[in-house]
Amino acid sequence: MAASGVSGYAAISARVRAMYSSLLSPQDLAKLSDSPDFSSLIGQLKNTVYAPYLEDLKDKELTPGRVDSKIKGRLADFYYSVIHMSPEHARPIIKQLYRYFEVQNLKAVLRGIVTDPSWERVHNVLFPMGTMTVLPAQAMVEAGNVSAAVELLQGTMYYETLSFAMKRYSAEQSLFPLEVALDLYYWRQLWQEAKKLQGQDRDQALRIVGSLMDMNNLMWVIRYRVYHQLSEEELINYTLPFGYHVRDADVRAIAAGADLAAVVGRVYPGIPDVNMLLEEPRSGLPQLEQQLKRHVMKQCLAAFTGNPFHIGLPLAFLVLGDLEIQDLTVLIEAKSSQMSDEEFRPYLIRSVAA
Repeated sequence: MAASGVSGYAAISARVRAMYSSLLSPQDLAKLSDSPDFSSLIGQLKNTVYAPYLEDLKDKELTPGRVDSKIKGRLADFYYSVIHMSPEHARPIIKQLYRYFEVQNLKAVLRGIVTDPSWERVHNVLFPMGTMTVLPAQAMVEAGNVSAAVELLQGTMYYETLSFAMKRYSAEQSLFPLEVALDLYYWRQLWQEAKKLQGQDRDQALRIVGSLMDMNNLMWVIRYRVYHQLSEEELINYTLPFGYHVRDADVRAIAAGADLAAVVGRVYPGIPDVNMLLEEPRSGLPQLEQQLKRHVMKQCLAAFTGNPFHIGLPLAFLVLGDLEIQDLTVLIEAKSSQMSDEEFRPYLIRSVAA
């Protein structure tokens, strides 16, 4: 039987708390945010825990894309450590959480094939998963077309899902059905892994995984209605019929034309100005998503109070590590394009909510 409880989580709990203490402080983020330009931002980053990930970049390689790719190596290292130190029964859900980046890489490969099948260009935007990936990414890009690339996935967990969705792709010549199919497959698998756990592990995993799922599902259904004008049936088919607080009834209500602010307000009663954000969706929806990410962050921070001997601690830490990278990506893009403070600060997660 796999170790659990105090005996199973003693080592990983201490290790995760040590790694958690290495996340950037509010003061670190404030210094980075105050950098006057991209060059200064990189200089500041080299004074943080991200220094080892940037040291091998030559000056000519200090582009926003390369820097963003390099700093993600720290999150990859976090996952590697947590997976290998976790109790055996906890590893499947952590590995599935990590596959989020593999799914994003798979979507990036498919987009690259359609828009610019250059391996060097595609490779530069992939999350650095190292050996912990099943994707033959380079071979897929070099296959030259989506159908041939999908065939190279035979034997992986993605093949059946994509093969089924290829019928829609062939008819519409749009990657949208493939990307939606991958997203739904990923989140269904993650939810199933959470439900396989028992006791406090199950409760903690459902809370953290469920908070992520609720955010994604709610943003999907709103975007599909606002931007894509999908039919009610399509909208229901392209979202998840379950979640932590977002219910199937909520999805169906939005699909049927219910007031968006009322549904969001029920699920997230603490979020202000929902109506105002929805009035100007192009600027408002990204800001609404940031509000939901702050809610996820609070759920993760709560895992660090009380009894630490459960799966919630490593899961919460990994999500917080990802949110930190997202903030750094915003800063990298903002400083490289010389955005004003007023333009980029609303899109930072931690500096506003910490």
